[in-house]
Amino acid sequence: MRLPHRAQFARHVAQAVDADAAQALIKKSDCGKCHAVDKKKDGPSFHETATKLKGKAGAEEEVFKHLTTSPKVKIDGKEEEHKALKTKDDAEIRNLVRWILSR
Repeated sequence: MRLPHRAQFARHVAQAVDADAAQALIKKSDCGKCHAVDKKKDGPSFHETATKLKGKAGAEEEVFKHLTTSPKVKIDGKEEEHKALKTKDDAEIRNLVRWILSR
């Protein structure tokens, strides 16, 4: 069995996701109103988002920006403001972004 290089291991540990914290932020920010893990609601599922962005350079930054800047989104043909997360904590937000992209 080949062990990962130290830098790879450190990067993996740094990228570890705290699923409980991610789900708590989803609940706190009321994301479940429009999103689910694996089925479409008013917004895309987290799985759909992860699949769409898999392997794409800048995917983490794209999701981070979407969750923090309240962009306009179309729901049932009407344009609405996507609510920003109910936190300003960068680590909490990045954890959630990695959780979404791991779905």
